[in-house]
Amino acid sequence: MRYVWLPFGIFLCALLSPTADSVARAGQVVKTDLFVAGEGGYKLFRIPGIVVTPAGTVLAYCEARKGDSGDWGSIDVMLRRSTDGGKTWLPRRRLVHVEGDQPLNPVAAAQKLDRPGENTVNNPVAIVDYQDGSLHFLYCLEYMRCFYMRSRDEGATWTEAVEITSTFDAFRSEYDWKVIATGPGHGIQLRHGPYEGRLVVPVWLSLGTGEHAHRPSVASTIFSDDHGKTWQRGEIAVPDTPDSIHPSETIVVQLSDGRVMLNTRSESKQHRRLVTFGPDGATGWSRPRFDEALLEPICMAAIVRVRRPRGAQPGLIAFSNPHNLSRRLGGEIAGRPRDRMRMAIKLSHDEGRSWPYHRILEQGFSGYSDLAALPDGTLLCFYERGSTDGKNNYRPGRLTVASFDEEWVRARP
Repeated sequence: MRYVWLPFGIFLCALLSPTADSVARAGQVVKTDLFVAGEGGYKLFRIPGIVVTPAGTVLAYCEARKGDSGDWGSIDVMLRRSTDGGKTWLPRRRLVHVEGDQPLNPVAAAQKLDRPGENTVNNPVAIVDYQDGSLHFLYCLEYMRCFYMRSRDEGATWTEAVEITSTFDAFRSEYDWKVIATGPGHGIQLRHGPYEGRLVVPVWLSLGTGEHAHRPSVASTIFSDDHGKTWQRGEIAVPDTPDSIHPSETIVVQLSDGRVMLNTRSESKQHRRLVTFGPDGATGWSRPRFDEALLEPICMAAIVRVRRPRGAQPGLIAFSNPHNLSRRLGGEIAGRPRDRMRMAIKLSHDEGRSWPYHRILEQGFSGYSDLAALPDGTLLCFYERGSTDGKNNYRPGRLTVASFDEEWVRARP
């Protein structure tokens, strides 16, 4: 279904048709459900990612989970494409499916999180290559192997997957990981500065001894300087400390001065996002600090550059995550900072130093999200919303793309 949010109300529109205008007009929001729990033999769709090519093709991808018990189990990767900037969407297709009795991750097996034959494909990440027009795609298998694919036709076809786990093996002398994950969300290509053309993908690594075999953890990046042919590890950017507890899912953006900013999830007592800066997306990271403007309900977030500064016009960076530290139930504050509700969009005109514009996109259950920008500056937020039982934050009812412009966000400072 397609929903259009107008300034004075919400109107439910007809089913999306090939001729329907499903991109938001000025000051409006249009929401289009791309994946609905229970469809196609999958109980849940989670972990959204979205990118836009220079030609305006939109790729929205996610994990498709056969079960609903957690991050381990039988999981595929699904993809939907739009060749008209998100106005209409092609049918979904299964992009990654792994057959056979693959080796289990030992730490998952020890915690009885995974069983033989349940192949966990996790954490899909796409990167747009603006220099040669290709698309790069990474994903992990059983949180212990990593694979790479490439498309030269706007995501219509892809190369066979090539394993690049050796890139992560280079971390072992410093951090003897048992679990690895790319992203999730999307990676970036550096667009200016001495490292122009570099592909940068945030990653996290875990010893796997803690809860869900995902803790403790640290955050870093991997990068490629030859359009995905080879990959290298970066330095550990966010270590596990008493302040930055279990840093994991990290998002990335290049600043106008050429530096790279990482924005990291953690389980800190401050409940704020962590940020760190480096000159090249791989080395020389600054000491992580908390961004007081960005709440952290312990959830994936998203960041995207909408435009770079041009003359007197400032640049624009957008950020999304659940803006929630507690939940009101029956008139009382329940005090549950992990509740994933109130998906918010924030805007920065000063390269992430402040976030003066903020508007709630979804009041109810809303969890993981990713952001992309169309060539005309229209923003697309692909996010988890709703709940299959109305109670559980971790079982979203659908994955939805919301389309809106900068003015819609700025209307509620």
